[in-house]
Amino acid sequence: MTVSLPLVVLLGFFAWGAVKFLGVRTWIVVLIALFGFWLSETFLAPAIESGTRSGVDIVNGSHV
Repeated sequence: MTVSLPLVVLLGFFAWGAVKFLGVRTWIVVLIALFGFWLSETFLAPAIESGTRSGVDIVNGSHV
């Protein structure tokens, strides 16, 4: 059985868990999300995207 789960859903689940169980303040989660949103508009975005894709490929075992 293969389950396909978008990375954003997984990250959202971890953020919810951090707020609920670790006592992380909600404003910190919002601040980190905004930082990621603004970082995606910089020259670092292609490097971050390719690194994320490579990491997901390694985890999934589909490295070519």
